[in-house]
Amino acid sequence: MAHLDDLAFFQHLARAGSLTATARELGLSLSAVSKRLKLLEARLGVELAARTTRRLTLTAEGERYFARGALILDELDELENSLGEKANQALSGRLRVNATFGFGRRHIAPLLSHFCAEHPEVEGWLELTNFPLNLSDHGFDIGIRVGEPSESRLVARRILANRRVLCASPAYIAQAPALKVPADLLQHACLVIRENDSDFPLWRFEQSDQPTKIQSVKVSGRLASNDGEVITRLALDGHGVMLRSWWDVNEHLASGALVALLPGWQGVRADFYAVYEQRRHVPARLRAFIDYVQREMAGRVSVLPES
Repeated sequence: MAHLDDLAFFQHLARAGSLTATARELGLSLSAVSKRLKLLEARLGVELAARTTRRLTLTAEGERYFARGALILDELDELENSLGEKANQALSGRLRVNATFGFGRRHIAPLLSHFCAEHPEVEGWLELTNFPLNLSDHGFDIGIRVGEPSESRLVARRILANRRVLCASPAYIAQAPALKVPADLLQHACLVIRENDSDFPLWRFEQSDQPTKIQSVKVSGRLASNDGEVITRLALDGHGVMLRSWWDVNEHLASGALVALLPGWQGVRADFYAVYEQRRHVPARLRAFIDYVQREMAGRVSVLPES
């Protein structure tokens, strides 16, 4: 039990962000909090945090103890609740979600907002990053990712069928060279996302009637950005061809502002999944949120056309 008490104490400490705030929150003296942290570090044999009375910064070991400790306490709490679980029991507890900027901002943020409004005892936290983060190392309950994860320790549920779509504005198409096969892209102004100073990326396509036949083209163009929304804006303004996800362009395709190109070929699949750590007792709030996202996404993004 002492180890569980230490885990709970450190959760308070890490979230409060300082010794003073922790003392106030737990109703202890500042010296008592400081002494307990020192005893915990002595027992573990590592420094968990660099601190002053006003600020606390977790070390790498502290980050790991905080993240993994949260999962252990969550599982214990879920186990105890399940022993007397009632169908109408209110959802409660922490729900930390990691998603990429574009999809997270457009869809996951409003869904988390609505979910927490329906379940006021749930503490929601959404962290948006350029690339998906390791769930256990960073203390996330759920990750929203493109593609099914290869890690066997993760459980994945598909929340959206998606693929890349090659498209351009009618104004660009009217004056551009013919585009019949992927190799024809070499004659076009391609709008690409550049995350760093590396070479322009390869655009990959599957033949519609032979999904196993994939062709890649190294594209280039005079306009680029590290932001997907900027690339979409450039395409709408007629600057060139882009390869973007169905979830991002389906409304523009439906309105005619953008037109899908390259009949007979299609961009590769890029389905979205909600993933979480495999565990014996999955918190009810986690299951409920994934169910909610899976259900609500159907009304936010139109159905991906069959190939």
